[in-house]
Amino acid sequence: MSNHTHHKHSFHLPVRRLSIAKDELNFEDVDPGTIRIDCSGAYIANDDLLKDNNMISDANNTSSSASPSSTTTNSSCSSSSEEEDTDIDDGTKESVEMKSNIRSNNNITLQHSNQLAHIKPPQPTDEDVSSKNNINLPQHNSEIIHMSIDIGGTLTKLVYFSRSPTSQLEGGGGGKLHFRDFQTTNFKQEALKFIIKLVQKSFDDTENPPITYIMATGGGAHKFYNLMTKKFKKYKLPMKIIAKDEMECLIRGLDWLITKIPNEIFTYDLIDDKIKFISNSLTSNEEIYPYLLVNIGSGVSMIKVTGPGPEDFQRIGGSTLGGGTLWGLLSLLTDAKDYSEMLEMAERGNNENIDLLVGDIYGTNYNKIGLKAHNIASSFAKVFKTLRFNNKPMTPAEKLAQFRPEDIARSLLFSISNNIGQIAYLQALRFGLKRVYFGGSYISGHMQTIHTLSYAVNFWSKGDMQSYFLRHEGYLGSVGAFVMGPAVKKS
Repeated sequence: MSNHTHHKHSFHLPVRRLSIAKDELNFEDVDPGTIRIDCSGAYIANDDLLKDNNMISDANNTSSSASPSSTTTNSSCSSSSEEEDTDIDDGTKESVEMKSNIRSNNNITLQHSNQLAHIKPPQPTDEDVSSKNNINLPQHNSEIIHMSIDIGGTLTKLVYFSRSPTSQLEGGGGGKLHFRDFQTTNFKQEALKFIIKLVQKSFDDTENPPITYIMATGGGAHKFYNLMTKKFKKYKLPMKIIAKDEMECLIRGLDWLITKIPNEIFTYDLIDDKIKFISNSLTSNEEIYPYLLVNIGSGVSMIKVTGPGPEDFQRIGGSTLGGGTLWGLLSLLTDAKDYSEMLEMAERGNNENIDLLVGDIYGTNYNKIGLKAHNIASSFAKVFKTLRFNNKPMTPAEKLAQFRPEDIARSLLFSISNNIGQIAYLQALRFGLKRVYFGGSYISGHMQTIHTLSYAVNFWSKGDMQSYFLRHEGYLGSVGAFVMGPAVKKS
């Protein structure tokens, strides 16, 4: 156990742990603490996305009619940190890929698709670089002795805090929230190895208390509990794992981000073909609730939220057709090795070679029911039509070779996203909800996906509902677990 001094609190709520029948650790000397994050002056570090968006807005300072679904105001650029993220040698590197000239599912050319490219979660490497999606907390000065982890079916999402070197030297506050993700299939080799390294480094820090708690959520928090406990014992790390409810963590994470972090929320303007930030954090319950959270991971969960309390949310539906569906089918149908490569394929594709459009059926728009010629009438239907009249016997591989993998990727991305958007609209309509937040790693800051979801909700609701997106969309659960902390409040 470290010789660091901990601040003691008089009262603590009891913490709920994942049960295990053996191999318990002794935590008599570990103070569970109480999380109090000072968000004064918080901002997203190295915010190139916001700066790029403002530069584009200035360059394209032309007037246009407002989209009926747009309810946001133009944001002003907040200050951003230029300091490198070298305060923790975490062995990761962010992959920054600039995207351009993406065509949407209604055939509008998107000129600003590079705006969201760098939101994609960073991929682990052996190098240290700055992370674009860190959150700077310049006024925070309380000790934090925990990290959080959301172990999903596909991705493991990690959130941890580090004090800034400047604040340590000057004895003041200030630090950052860091965000990392890993493939769950490689949990032991990647995520757990990273966690152990991070905890070991915290015990070597003589200025701050070590990390001794992990707030765990997601299905994998149960699945990998024994493995984590065994590894912590092997390395003689006095870690305690505390379970947090997955749905509650999602809501707590979303509420914290939209009420505490400026420019966390943005919308997609279908008229101007660009994102628009909500520069000020939401403050009143009237402008926050009620809303529908559509969390898109391997599958899709849809949660109605009517207030900030632990009883104010309800899972009202979902879909088995989510990110896992897209990743699985594209793994079969293309040679893409990861989700990033699948999205890149979709950007280069043309779904008109795969999908049957309204114009293919009617030759023009079907204005009576509001359908344009470029709207999709049936996903993948041209594949059947193309192969049906080919009299030459072909193997499955030969059939697949008739179509470009980029076109297949684009068609399938539209199919999954449009389906999610329509179900989201129906669930929102069912409960009279006007605000729809989309979260989850499926989105990954990808402009095509964001546009498609916005377009679907706007189309079906006739502009009566607004879609909202988040800078940290894939980390809602891990953020929620983090801000709840080992003990959420004093007794």
